[in-house]
Amino acid sequence: HIFQGGYSSGYYSYKWAEVLDADAFDYFKQNGLFNKEIAKKFKEHVLSKGGTEQPMELYKRFRGSEPNIEALLKRAGLLKKSA
Repeated sequence: HIFQGGYSSGYYSYKWAEVLDADAFDYFKQNGLFNKEIAKKFKEHVLSKGGTEQPMELYKRFRGSEPNIEALLKRAGLLKKSA
C-alpha cells in the first residue's frame, strides 16, 4: 500500500530523515558524543535557523559535507562497521 496515492513520497522523507539522523550521530561519535563544539555547530547551523534556509545547505554547514548514507547502512547491519 505504500505506493498508492502520495504516501510513497512521505515514506521516502522518513528514510531520508533516518539518513540525516545516522550521519549526524556518526559525526558526533567521531568527535565525541558530548563534544561542545559539535553541539554548538548543530545548534547554530541547524536548530537556530528553522525554515529560513534550504535544509541541505544548513546541514552541509553543520557537517561540512553532504550526508553519507553509509552510517545508516552500518546501523541497519547492511555494511560492516570499520574497526
